[in-house]
Amino acid sequence: MKKLCLVLSVVMVALLFCQFAMADEVPDASGDPAVTLVYAEVNNLDDTVVGQVALHFAERVNELTGGTVTIDVQGAGVLGSEGDFCDDMIGGIGTIDMARLSVSTLTGYGENGVPKSKLLCLPFTFASRDHFWNFAGSDLAQEFMDELYEEGLGLHGLFIGEEGFRHIFCNKPVSSLDDLQGLKIRVSTDPTMVGMIKAFGAEPTVIAYSELYTSLQSGVVDGAENPLGNYKSQSFYEVAPYILLDGHQLGVIELVITDAAWNKLTEAQQACIKLAAKECQAYNKELSEKVEEDTLAELGDKITVTEVDKSEWIAKSQDVIAEATADYADLYQQIQDLQ
Repeated sequence: MKKLCLVLSVVMVALLFCQFAMADEVPDASGDPAVTLVYAEVNNLDDTVVGQVALHFAERVNELTGGTVTIDVQGAGVLGSEGDFCDDMIGGIGTIDMARLSVSTLTGYGENGVPKSKLLCLPFTFASRDHFWNFAGSDLAQEFMDELYEEGLGLHGLFIGEEGFRHIFCNKPVSSLDDLQGLKIRVSTDPTMVGMIKAFGAEPTVIAYSELYTSLQSGVVDGAENPLGNYKSQSFYEVAPYILLDGHQLGVIELVITDAAWNKLTEAQQACIKLAAKECQAYNKELSEKVEEDTLAELGDKITVTEVDKSEWIAKSQDVIAEATADYADLYQQIQDLQ
C-alpha cells in the first residue's frame, strides 16, 4: 500500500511539473491586437466529434491569447460544404480563415492533388485507432501537414485527427458484402472512395451531403457511409437503419488555416494557436472512441448492426490500394510500420 501511495505521489508531482512547465511556455499575447478568425465546420457543433473539437479549440485559443484572438465557429454547414470551404480558402476569397476538413476533401485540390495525403484516405490504411494515433503523434504526420503548403494551396496544417471509422449503412437489410452488389451507395467526389465502392460491387453515386437524408428516404440511393457520430447526429438511422461495421476507412481530419489568416497573427498569437491545436488533438483522441461506443449503445434497437469479417473487404480493396500507393510505396510502408 505504501509503495502504491509513493507511486501515485510521484505521478502527481510529475503531472503538476508538466502542467506548470507548459504554462511557462505559453507566450503572453494579451496585449496584442485583437483578431477574429472565422472557423467553418460542416457538421453540427453540439453533437458531433468535430463540432465539439471546434468549440473546444475556440475556447482554448481565447484563454491562451488572453482574449486577443476570437475564433468565430460557424457550424452546421452554414458556410457551405467542405468543397465550398476549400474553394473559399484556396481561392483567396477570404470569407473563411480556417476549417476542419476531411483529408479526402483536400486530395482533389492543387496541381498534383496533394498525392501524399491520399494515402491517409485509402481503405484499411489504419488497422486500428491505436495505429492511427501512433501515426498522428509521430514526426511523419508533420510531413503530411506540410504538403498542403508545399503544393501551393496556401494552407497551414495545425493538427491531424479523426472522427471515427466509417461504416456503410443502408435503407434496406444488408448483412454481408454480397448484399451490396448493385446497390447505389452515396459517395463524395473522392476518386479513391469511388473506386473502393466499385470494388465492393456497389454503384458509387455522388450526392451532396446536405441532400443525403432525403435521398435515402426517397430511394435515390440505397446507402451511404459515415462515422457513427455523424450517422446519429444527422438522424440517418431514421431512414437507413441497417449498418455494416466494416470500418473501411478512418475519417482522417485536418484543421487548417489560410496563409493570409496566419499572417494576421503575432508570433505570440501563432504560438498560442499551435498550443491550442495540440491540446485539441489530445481532446479529439479522447472523445472520438467514446462517441462511437456511446452511439451504438444509445441507438440500441433502432438499428440493425452487423459486424463483418474484414478480410474479404480488404481483399476486394487491394487493386485500389496498389494503384494509389504505386508512387509512394515507401511512405505508405512507413505508415504501416507504426502499428
